[in-house]
Amino acid sequence: MTKMPPLAQLLPHDAPMILIDELISVDVENVHCQVTIRSDNLFFDNHSQSVAGYVGIELMAQTIAGWAGYHAWQQGKPAPIGFLLGCRRYHSEWSQFNQGVVLDIYAERLIQDNNMAVFSCQIISQQQTIASCQLNAYLPSEEKVATLLTTKK
Repeated sequence: MTKMPPLAQLLPHDAPMILIDELISVDVENVHCQVTIRSDNLFFDNHSQSVAGYVGIELMAQTIAGWAGYHAWQQGKPAPIGFLLGCRRYHSEWSQFNQGVVLDIYAERLIQDNNMAVFSCQIISQQQTIASCQLNAYLPSEEKVATLLTTKK
Protein backbone atom coordinates (compact mmCIF):
# COMPACT_ATOMS: atom_id res chain seq x y z
CA MET A 1 0.00 0.00 0.00
CA THR A 2 1.08 3.57 -0.70
CA LYS A 3 2.21 5.71 2.24
CA MET A 4 -0.79 7.60 3.49
CA PRO A 5 -0.90 11.33 4.14
CA PRO A 6 -1.86 12.72 7.55
CA LEU A 7 -5.54 12.12 8.30
CA ALA A 8 -6.21 15.87 8.62
CA GLN A 9 -5.31 16.19 4.93
CA LEU A 10 -7.96 13.61 4.01
CA LEU A 11 -10.88 15.04 5.97
CA PRO A 12 -12.93 18.12 5.11
CA HIS A 13 -12.83 19.10 8.81
CA ASP A 14 -10.55 21.20 10.96
CA ALA A 15 -9.67 20.74 14.62
CA PRO A 16 -11.40 20.36 16.99
CA MET A 17 -13.97 18.56 14.83
CA ILE A 18 -11.54 15.85 13.70
CA LEU A 19 -12.44 13.01 16.05
CA ILE A 20 -10.42 10.09 14.66
CA ASP A 21 -6.66 9.75 14.98
CA GLU A 22 -5.37 7.58 12.20
CA LEU A 23 -6.19 5.95 8.90
CA ILE A 24 -4.88 2.40 9.33
CA SER A 25 -5.82 0.85 5.98
CA VAL A 26 -7.98 1.56 2.96
CA ASP A 27 -8.86 -0.14 -0.30
CA VAL A 28 -11.55 0.16 -2.96
CA GLU A 29 -14.42 -0.95 -0.69
CA ASN A 30 -13.07 -0.87 2.89
CA VAL A 31 -11.50 1.46 5.39
CA HIS A 32 -10.10 1.06 8.91
CA CYS A 33 -9.44 4.02 11.21
CA GLN A 34 -8.51 4.24 14.86
CA VAL A 35 -9.02 6.61 17.76
CA THR A 36 -7.93 6.69 21.38
CA ILE A 37 -10.51 8.44 23.54
CA ARG A 38 -8.82 11.43 25.17
CA SER A 39 -9.89 14.46 27.16
CA ASP A 40 -9.19 16.75 24.18
CA ASN A 41 -12.05 15.14 22.21
CA LEU A 42 -14.69 17.77 21.43
CA PHE A 43 -17.40 15.56 22.96
CA PHE A 44 -15.44 14.46 26.04
CA ASP A 45 -17.40 14.76 29.28
CA ASN A 46 -15.14 15.58 32.21
CA HIS A 47 -17.63 14.31 34.78
CA SER A 48 -17.93 10.81 33.31
CA GLN A 49 -14.40 10.82 31.81
CA SER A 50 -15.88 9.54 28.56
CA VAL A 51 -17.48 10.29 25.21
CA ALA A 52 -21.15 9.33 24.79
CA GLY A 53 -21.81 6.14 22.85
CA TYR A 54 -23.92 7.91 20.24
CA VAL A 55 -20.79 9.80 19.10
CA GLY A 56 -19.86 6.48 17.51
CA ILE A 57 -22.04 7.51 14.56
CA GLU A 58 -19.76 10.50 13.91
CA LEU A 59 -16.66 8.32 14.30
CA MET A 60 -18.08 6.04 11.61
CA ALA A 61 -18.98 9.00 9.39
CA GLN A 62 -15.45 10.41 9.69
CA THR A 63 -14.03 7.00 8.85
CA ILE A 64 -16.08 7.06 5.64
CA ALA A 65 -14.81 10.60 5.02
CA GLY A 66 -11.26 9.26 5.40
CA TRP A 67 -12.04 6.63 2.76
CA ALA A 68 -13.38 9.26 0.35
CA GLY A 69 -10.50 11.63 1.13
CA TYR A 70 -7.92 8.94 0.47
CA HIS A 71 -9.37 8.12 -2.94
CA ALA A 72 -9.54 11.84 -3.81
CA TRP A 73 -5.92 12.26 -2.63
CA GLN A 74 -4.84 9.43 -4.94
CA GLN A 75 -6.29 11.45 -7.83
CA GLY A 76 -4.61 14.68 -6.70
CA LYS A 77 -7.89 16.21 -5.53
CA PRO A 78 -8.75 17.86 -2.19
CA ALA A 79 -10.78 16.08 0.48
CA PRO A 80 -14.38 16.03 -0.72
CA ILE A 81 -17.33 17.30 1.27
CA GLY A 82 -19.86 14.59 2.02
CA PHE A 83 -23.18 14.50 3.79
CA LEU A 84 -24.48 11.91 6.23
CA LEU A 85 -28.04 11.28 5.07
CA GLY A 86 -29.10 8.62 7.49
CA CYS A 87 -28.22 5.93 9.93
CA ARG A 88 -29.92 2.53 10.11
CA ARG A 89 -29.94 0.26 13.13
CA TYR A 90 -27.23 1.95 15.20
CA HIS A 91 -26.59 -0.30 18.15
CA SER A 92 -23.92 0.27 20.76
CA GLU A 93 -23.09 -2.25 23.48
CA TRP A 94 -21.51 0.61 25.41
CA SER A 95 -23.34 3.74 26.52
CA GLN A 96 -20.02 5.58 26.63
CA PHE A 97 -16.45 5.27 25.40
CA ASN A 98 -14.18 5.72 28.41
CA GLN A 99 -11.00 7.76 28.41
CA GLY A 100 -8.01 5.75 27.20
CA VAL A 101 -9.96 3.13 25.27
CA VAL A 102 -8.72 2.41 21.74
CA LEU A 103 -11.47 2.07 19.13
CA ASP A 104 -11.00 0.53 15.71
CA ILE A 105 -13.59 1.81 13.25
CA TYR A 106 -14.33 -0.14 10.08
CA ALA A 107 -16.54 0.71 7.13
CA GLU A 108 -17.34 -1.29 4.02
CA ARG A 109 -19.04 0.21 0.99
CA LEU A 110 -22.00 -2.04 0.23
CA ILE A 111 -23.50 -0.18 -2.70
CA GLN A 112 -22.96 3.03 -4.58
CA ASP A 113 -25.29 4.56 -7.13
CA ASN A 114 -24.02 7.79 -8.64
CA ASN A 115 -23.10 9.93 -5.64
CA MET A 116 -25.13 8.02 -3.03
CA ALA A 117 -23.53 5.20 -1.05
CA VAL A 118 -24.39 2.80 1.76
CA PHE A 119 -21.68 1.66 4.18
CA SER A 120 -21.75 -1.09 6.79
CA CYS A 121 -19.84 0.17 9.84
CA GLN A 122 -18.47 -1.34 13.03
CA ILE A 123 -16.57 -0.12 16.04
CA ILE A 124 -14.38 -2.75 17.65
CA SER A 125 -12.50 -2.66 20.95
CA GLN A 126 -10.23 -5.50 22.01
CA GLN A 127 -11.58 -7.73 19.23
CA GLN A 128 -15.20 -7.22 20.34
CA THR A 129 -17.78 -5.44 18.19
CA ILE A 130 -19.21 -2.73 20.41
CA ALA A 131 -21.20 -0.69 17.87
CA SER A 132 -22.57 -1.19 14.39
CA CYS A 133 -24.91 0.35 11.83
CA GLN A 134 -25.39 1.19 8.19
CA LEU A 135 -24.74 4.77 7.11
CA ASN A 136 -26.14 6.41 3.99
CA ALA A 137 -23.88 9.08 2.54
CA TYR A 138 -24.07 11.58 -0.28
CA LEU A 139 -20.79 12.52 -1.95
CA PRO A 140 -21.69 15.36 -4.32
CA SER A 141 -19.51 16.51 -7.19
CA GLU A 142 -17.37 19.61 -6.70
CA GLU A 143 -19.78 21.52 -8.94
CA LYS A 144 -22.78 20.47 -6.83
CA VAL A 145 -21.00 21.50 -3.62
CA ALA A 146 -20.25 24.92 -5.13
CA THR A 147 -23.93 25.27 -6.02
CA LEU A 148 -25.02 24.22 -2.52
CA LEU A 149 -22.63 26.67 -0.85
CA THR A 150 -23.54 29.63 -3.03
CA THR A 151 -25.93 31.93 -1.25
CA LYS A 152 -28.55 33.72 -3.23
CA LYS A 153 -28.90 37.44 -2.65
